[in-house]
Amino acid sequence: MPWKLASLSTLLAAALLSGCSSTSESPPEPVASDTGDSRCEAKAAEFAIGKQASPQLLEQARSRAGAQYARILKPNDMVTLEYRSDRLNLNTDAGLVVNRVSCG
Repeated sequence: MPWKLASLSTLLAAALLSGCSSTSESPPEPVASDTGDSRCEAKAAEFAIGKQASPQLLEQARSRAGAQYARILKPNDMVTLEYRSDRLNLNTDAGLVVNRVSCG
């Protein structure tokens, strides 16, 4: 009886692990389509580094970066962890001077 249980366990483990195996082929690259979604380009908003954060600067940076959304992040702000390719982040120091620009 124990050998039946052991062989059943081995068979079950093999079946579960076979779903985790990968092939040598890489998945196809996603094709860009014109769906109206904006993708953020942080390089285009780097002009804001060193400037005082304001709603006007945020809107200028968002527009130049091609982002759909934008936010100002202060040093101790709580942020969500989801990545959004259409959102611009202006990170500031305690004096609200922009020190980093990123997308996400």
